[in-house]
Amino acid sequence: MIKHIVMWTLKDEAEGGTAVQNGLKIKEILENLAGKIETLKHIEVSVDVFEASPACNVVLYSEFDTKEDLDGYQIHPLHQECVAFVKQVASSRSVIDYVI
Repeated sequence: MIKHIVMWTLKDEAEGGTAVQNGLKIKEILENLAGKIETLKHIEVSVDVFEASPACNVVLYSEFDTKEDLDGYQIHPLHQECVAFVKQVASSRSVIDYVI
C-alpha cells in the first residue's frame, strides 16, 4: 500500500479568496475526488492543522494500492483540475510518499 501525504501553505490572498477560503475550497475539490478516481482508495483533507513543521494550512492524506496507481492518480484529468487551482493559491508544498 502507498501512503501519499501533502501539506500546503497558502498565500494570504489569491484567486479572490483568503487563505481560509481557499483552504476550504481545496478541501472540497479534493474530497470530491472520492469515488471518481478508481485508484484512489482513501482520502482525507484537513484545514484544521494545529501542529506542523513546517507550518501549513491544508494537509492531504491518501492511500493507493501501488505506486502505479498513485502515478495514474497524479495525471488523472479530475486531479489535474485540482492541481491547477492549488498552484494558484499555494505558496509552498511538502510531500511524502511511502510504502507500508
